Amino acid sequence: MEYLSFPNESAAYRAARIELLNDEIALRRQIEAVAAKRRALPPGGEIAEDYTFERIGAHQRREPVKLSELFGTRPSIILYSFMFGADRDTPCPGCTHMLDAIDGSARHVGQRAPLYIVAKSPIARLEAWARERRWPHLSFLSDGEGRYSADYYGDTRRLTDAKRAERGMKPSENWDETIFNVFHQTDGRVRHVWASEMAYGPEDPGQHHRAGDLVDPLWGLLDMTPEGRGSWFPSLSY
Repeated sequence: MEYLSFPNESAAYRAARIELLNDEIALRRQIEAVAAKRRALPPGGEIAEDYTFERIGAHQRREPVKLSELFGTRPSIILYSFMFGADRDTPCPGCTHMLDAIDGSARHVGQRAPLYIVAKSPIARLEAWARERRWPHLSFLSDGEGRYSADYYGDTRRLTDAKRAERGMKPSENWDETIFNVFHQTDGRVRHVWASEMAYGPEDPGQHHRAGDLVDPLWGLLDMTPEGRGSWFPSLSY
């Protein structure tokens, strides 16, 4: 294999860069191997109920919609739980910066698997925030008083006391949480097939759980730099 070279680089730099390139290629293979395992998972659990959400429908009017109605002609859908519950004055900056980037991809991913953003806020509030952020391609769903967010860990109601303690929470404490969930429909039955469970998994020292990293370009770009991510975190405005 012939490697690249750049102006005025040293032999030490090129040797170290080749070693790193080999690690990057190995990581690429590992990412694909993990994706293949994800696609090969056995069928997940059938949904306990056909969850009802609220969305803005035809003529800009609010309307109820069942989870089973979200598929259209596609076999799979992706739901992202957005940390913008009714008790929050402003949405989570981490969720918001990621949706800034995902909005551009939403019109493309929808050709294969429709993407929906779910939060426990009134739909009018969600749509107003989308207009402010200029997200024309994201589809929002309000979970309201429904059970979806609790059942699929868009909030922390189902966590055990031990799991709450791991996260530094009080036994009675509850908040909304970020998580991706994927559902598949076949023969009129809807099953849960995957969730970004690292959002609730253990974190290594100095690392956030990074459950959404593979769809979040911000961190990938910063990881290219000598400074890396550091302790910096995005804000709603600058």
